[in-house]
Amino acid sequence: MNIMLSQVGVREEGNNNGQAVRQYLKSIGLGGGYAWCMALVYWAFGQASEDLGVENPLVKTGGVLRQWNEVNPKFKHSTPKVGDIFIMDFGKGTGHTGMVTGVKGASINTVEGNTNTDGSRNGDGVYERTRLLTSIKGYIRIE
Repeated sequence: MNIMLSQVGVREEGNNNGQAVRQYLKSIGLGGGYAWCMALVYWAFGQASEDLGVENPLVKTGGVLRQWNEVNPKFKHSTPKVGDIFIMDFGKGTGHTGMVTGVKGASINTVEGNTNTDGSRNGDGVYERTRLLTSIKGYIRIE
């Protein structure tokens, strides 16, 4: 979670681009110009995995719903815990993701990329946000 939190304040330099954004996208094999919320999460888990000397347990993809559909089922949960990856499903193959930093009643606190102060799924940077539990499809928990 510390790796994700260290990215708060990163901003795009153009549409889905910029030095940090390209770094996130490169971790999943893409260049600039793509939606990058899942790339940020994959990159952060990659950094942590490298530090621990283990393989990244996530699917190498920028697709939020592909991650949800292909990740090991033992990692899927319906209730949140700090450190979980949250998954949002907007239909028609679109989604959004980030990491849970707190759980409070009917909402979660998060850190997420490619969003903004309004909570867009295609924003301009890495922000801390609050999301309602009712807006979340599920959680990926790597322990």
